[in-house]
Amino acid sequence: MTFKALTLGVAAAALMAGGALADGHAGGAKIGMITTLSGGGAGLGIDVRDGFMLAVEQSGRTDIEVLIEDDQRKPDIAVQLADKMIQAENVDIMTGIIWSNLAMAVVPSTTAQGKFYLSPNAGPSALAGKGCHQNYFNVAWQNDNLHEAAGAHANGAGYGNTFILAPNYPAGKDALTGYKRMYEGELAGEIYTKLGQTDYAAEIAQIRASGADSVFFFLPGGMGISFLKQYAASGVDLPVVGPAFSFDQGILQAVGDAALGVVNTSQWNKDLPGEANAAFVQTFEAKYGRLPSLYASQGFDTANLILSALDKAPVSDQDAFREALRAAEFTSVRGEFKFGANHHPIQDIYAREVVQEGDVFTNKLLGVALEDHADAYAGDCKM
Repeated sequence: MTFKALTLGVAAAALMAGGALADGHAGGAKIGMITTLSGGGAGLGIDVRDGFMLAVEQSGRTDIEVLIEDDQRKPDIAVQLADKMIQAENVDIMTGIIWSNLAMAVVPSTTAQGKFYLSPNAGPSALAGKGCHQNYFNVAWQNDNLHEAAGAHANGAGYGNTFILAPNYPAGKDALTGYKRMYEGELAGEIYTKLGQTDYAAEIAQIRASGADSVFFFLPGGMGISFLKQYAASGVDLPVVGPAFSFDQGILQAVGDAALGVVNTSQWNKDLPGEANAAFVQTFEAKYGRLPSLYASQGFDTANLILSALDKAPVSDQDAFREALRAAEFTSVRGEFKFGANHHPIQDIYAREVVQEGDVFTNKLLGVALEDHADAYAGDCKM
């Protein structure tokens, strides 16, 4: 599926070629978004897309063209779509990928072809350290970050023997690495599950027999829904800690009571203070009829970062545009936002608790789990 939004007009294109636009913008852009819009995990890609497009719409700009394609969560399809967008459609900027294995297949090729890639989600460690690139920016987090915050929370909660599990793919490995980096206790067990797995009876049996005092898991999308429902039904009564990916707005409605009281970590929540965040939550809900998720917030911030850079420099002047991205002079729904030397965020990460508000399951902010936190790989990035 291809969706073209805010078509670039002939007059606007001519102004772009000639320099600054009459309204003060430095120029427009053609943006390629490849994200997951069908199958397992589609809700994540839909939220990124909807948040991104809300920001573009609110900007009122008519010199932005967004081409949107469904990667079906398949690396080979993502690569084919990226090559088409870059070589046939001649996009200026790529964005949208949710899954780290797809990011590893697409991002290095995109930057090698002289294009910018701005990630609204996936942040694999391989692209934050030695594999960093001057044209690659992550606007969400580095994969380890929210899991590091979960480890820090587990310490504060007094957990000393945690059982940990995550899917066997780059983000899953980063998740457990991140948790163990901050967690100070012992491990009752450590499992890598199959990506896309839906039956967790064997893993829950191992947790039951392990002597654990707590469970940490990273299972995004439908995997997390399946695990939480089966865990709640199993009678295993151990406290659970996880990242927001397993307790996000879209997931919680499917999980229901089984998630109540669980503490999870995120760089964003709907009740973060600030006018920009309140306005985002209100306008997103009004337009789409649902509360935004952290994925939607990341799509919204990614678009606003691009728009802020386009106000300062045309994409054709790559050096100037890159510096405008680095400056990150946009109003983030997270509040303060800045990039580290490897183009990954330095930001606060919060603890949240799953609650019920009327008929809606959601998260409420508890406090800061890690303050002004940078990723562990920036020192390996040589740009």
